[in-house]
Amino acid sequence: MPFPQFTVHRHDRRHRALITLAGEIDLESAPLVRTALERCLKDGIHTIDVDLTPVTFCDCSGLNTFLHAAQQATEAGATLRLHCPPPTLTLLLDLTGCEFLLLGSLFEPLPPALGDAPASTDPAPTHRQGMPVPVFFSGDVR
Repeated sequence: MPFPQFTVHRHDRRHRALITLAGEIDLESAPLVRTALERCLKDGIHTIDVDLTPVTFCDCSGLNTFLHAAQQATEAGATLRLHCPPPTLTLLLDLTGCEFLLLGSLFEPLPPALGDAPASTDPAPTHRQGMPVPVFFSGDVR
C-alpha cells in the first residue's frame, strides 16, 4: 500500500516565511512540520504564516506540533499564524477547549507568495485567501 504524500514548501522574504503544507498531518508527518517550523525560528524568522489550504487531515499530533511551535515562537518573540485550517483541526481545537485560538474577528488574507522581489513590486497575492487562525497561548505545553 503506498503512503500518502506529504509536502512542506517554504518561501522567505526577509524575516517572514510562508510555509505551505499539503497532505495529511499525523504521527508520521508531524515531525516534518515541527522541523520546518523550528528551522524558521533558527533562521531568524519573525513571522511564520502556515497555509493549511492543501491539508486534508490533521490529528492530535499535528495540533500538538502547532501548539509547541507557537510556544517556541512566543518565546523567541515571533508570531505563528495558521491559515485555512482543515475541518479536522478546527474540530480538534474546539474539542480540546482551544477554540479561543480561532480569532474569527480577524480576516487577513494570506501573504503573497514570498520570493526575492520586494513586496511593493508584487502585482497581487498568488495564494488563495482565507481566514487566518492566529495561534497565541500562554502556559506550558509539554
